[in-house]
Amino acid sequence: MLPIISRRALIKSLGAGAFAFGAGAMAGRARAEEAELPAVKPYELPPLPYAYNALEPQINEATVRVHHDKHHAAYVKGLNTALESLEKARASNDFSHIKCICNDIAFNGSGHVLHTLYWNSMRSGASPKPEGVLMNAIERDFGSFDSFKGQFTAAAKQAQASSWGVLAWEPMGRRLVVLTAGEHQNLTIWGATPLLVCDTWEHAYYLQYQNRRPEYVDAFFEIIDWPAVSKRFEEAIREQTA
Repeated sequence: MLPIISRRALIKSLGAGAFAFGAGAMAGRARAEEAELPAVKPYELPPLPYAYNALEPQINEATVRVHHDKHHAAYVKGLNTALESLEKARASNDFSHIKCICNDIAFNGSGHVLHTLYWNSMRSGASPKPEGVLMNAIERDFGSFDSFKGQFTAAAKQAQASSWGVLAWEPMGRRLVVLTAGEHQNLTIWGATPLLVCDTWEHAYYLQYQNRRPEYVDAFFEIIDWPAVSKRFEEAIREQTA
């Protein structure tokens, strides 16, 4: 049985600094101790929750190795580098490059979050459909599971070159929505909780599928870890009603 990642576990896997872009390391640790907050630490690349070849034949081992060990790792490195640049800017009171730094934080940070969720959106031997409260919500918000599948796969196939297909819980409207996140951080809704993501950047599929993105998206749908998606959804609605 593969591990099911919850929202709390996702945050933990991203590093204790996931939502803290605070002050310098020593001062930050001191204030954290005073306030009984977890200490800030660099972001880390989480290990895959399965073997490199576990998603075959839908996604082959070579693709997973390059995607996780090179591309995902680059976003983690880029995020840490951007935060170091921000530390230096605050220390010198020189914010002349703040626009670039903020862009790097948003781009690399969102890339890290989405890739971590992507690895935990798939499993071998997956069930074809969700069950329980998630299935009920899908049928309510999309009309039927087939309608949802049609919308999600079409959105992922037609999204612009560097994008994601996303199923998210939108708490203000209390509904599920399908989004196509541009790059990693664009075309999203503030406050929406991503539950399921399909990476449609070329690095996610080109080694195996070349320019045949529709085939990759259809293959991705065959290995969705619906129990994990359901757990994230149930946690999201519990937090809203707590």
